[in-house]
Amino acid sequence: MTISVLPVDQRVIDIDSRRFSSIEKALVELITNCDDSYSRLENRGKAVTDQITIGYERHQNGAFITVSDQAEGMDYDRLHAVLAYGGAYSNLAQGEASGRGYFGRGMKQAIYGLGYGWIETIRAGRVNRIDLYRAATGEYLFDDGDGDRPAADKDHARLDIPPDGNGTRVSIVIDNQQVIIPHFQSLLGAITNNIYLRDILSRRSIGMVDLNRPKKSRTVEILNYREPESEILIGPDELGSFRYQNQNYSFSVTLKKAINSELVIKGDQRTNGLLVISGTAVFDCQFFQFENQLGTEFLFGTVRCDGLSLLLANGHPVISDERDGLNRKEPFVAAFSDAVSKLLVNIVKSEQLRLSHVDRARTSQRTSLLIDTVLEKMNRIAAQELGIRLPRDSSAAKKHAAHPEALRFGSPFYYRKVAQPFQITLTVDRSQLDQNENLTFINKLPDSFTIMPSSAAIPVAEIPEHGRLVLTVTGNEIGARGLFGVTSYDYEAYCEIVISENASAKETEPLAEKAAFTGTLDDSRALFRGYQLRNLGNDVDRAVYSPDERLILINTEAPTVRLYVDGQGRFTDGARLLLAELFLDVITTEMAHRYIDRTAKKGQEAAYHQAKQEMIRRYGVDIHSILLGK
Repeated sequence: MTISVLPVDQRVIDIDSRRFSSIEKALVELITNCDDSYSRLENRGKAVTDQITIGYERHQNGAFITVSDQAEGMDYDRLHAVLAYGGAYSNLAQGEASGRGYFGRGMKQAIYGLGYGWIETIRAGRVNRIDLYRAATGEYLFDDGDGDRPAADKDHARLDIPPDGNGTRVSIVIDNQQVIIPHFQSLLGAITNNIYLRDILSRRSIGMVDLNRPKKSRTVEILNYREPESEILIGPDELGSFRYQNQNYSFSVTLKKAINSELVIKGDQRTNGLLVISGTAVFDCQFFQFENQLGTEFLFGTVRCDGLSLLLANGHPVISDERDGLNRKEPFVAAFSDAVSKLLVNIVKSEQLRLSHVDRARTSQRTSLLIDTVLEKMNRIAAQELGIRLPRDSSAAKKHAAHPEALRFGSPFYYRKVAQPFQITLTVDRSQLDQNENLTFINKLPDSFTIMPSSAAIPVAEIPEHGRLVLTVTGNEIGARGLFGVTSYDYEAYCEIVISENASAKETEPLAEKAAFTGTLDDSRALFRGYQLRNLGNDVDRAVYSPDERLILINTEAPTVRLYVDGQGRFTDGARLLLAELFLDVITTEMAHRYIDRTAKKGQEAAYHQAKQEMIRRYGVDIHSILLGK
């Protein structure tokens, strides 16, 4: 048994290991290594099984993972070589256009970053094992046992390697307390959607096994990435070229636009963007000169350029120092980026024009709650301080009866007794929702609450025809309070729950049959029922009041509003100051007119103006403070 210090600068490996303190990132690196090994066999004309198997065993404070292949395997010398850094041993350094540019630093860091582990491998009938771990004093160590030995049938069976075949298994015990331990299905989804694995999934059979299940009931779940439904805008594989240092380099582009599908625009599970592929390596996912710009929200595809791997093998820093994408400052990458961007420019401009004219937009949950606070306060001021009340039988209320809320709780406020189960009813108007979308619950309640059934997302198609969902809630702590809500693509509703020992145990929510859609706000005397971000068909009005609907309408066609609405119809939280100005203007205008119209000064513009200015002075700070979250 030989225990040795890893032949690497200990400070460098410590820094690198931190980059892999994520199960997802470690798995990406290990799966990529398996793919590279299969690719080398294919380049030599060898038949391969393409099989890569992930095992995952989750525990409360840690986990255990394995990654296995049936590829080349490693002999004793090769296994020791991969423990050294990497330039001399990496695929790219050896002239192979594969690998992700980690220069031989990936596998060791995947193990050390998560905890400790071992590598077992069979090649040419001999089996090797090396254990990697850290000493109590902090050194990075490895133990190569007693060297290699003949591989027995049980070794092949244990490592799932065919008789007379080769392969490798990496096993890792995850005891790093900084590592997030996901559930099996969450990890399965994260790996399936990872941008660095999608190309590999198209050519390898990658499966994942839940090791927490009994052996007899374990099944292999195959990873299968499904790209969004789309139409092709460029390509497939339309050729382009650029010139660098008096030499021409070619690339190919496939660009698609998602149809009725919202894309993920950031992170390793990004579905928006161009995958940058060179050889078998995925280098990045981005939109070059148009990254993070309006007009790309629904676009995705691939760009392939073998020159990136060739330049990387020749020592050009085409990958960033952090190895998280292309190095945009490198001249070759800059030339490549310019050439790809020229192919995209007309389509992006067309999308920018299309997406800049949205019919409707929505705000975030946080902004929506702040706006509700503003409207509640101003409705109270209008009624109590200014005496502005609308008649219960107004035509506006009757008109609204035909357009009830799509999502509504039986009560917006539940004040309930501690440890006493109670029911809340959510009523859903399915006719206003897309049958293909989901209702997602937003639970802002403390852990002392229990909700039955669990508040998992529900497909609209599975909601009963009567549109009612009943949940049983129990609050087990006096004074506990919070929000519980539900949201769809275009609608959302919330209720507040407070637990008290003095509350009544009697149910006060309306009976289910009375909770059907009857327009709960029909008889409301509130001046401001709500708001919408809506295209008003002109670019002059920034915000107006709709008396029939009692809504404040923010005009998405107005340039100053459109600037803060992205292509997916989301209004940025960073523009709440603009919303404060618009709400203040509309609210004070409407209240000033209704206040003056009850006096002898009705119809006098100077009186309206003076009343509005006085209201701005009195209420302006409050409205701004609320919307800015102060």
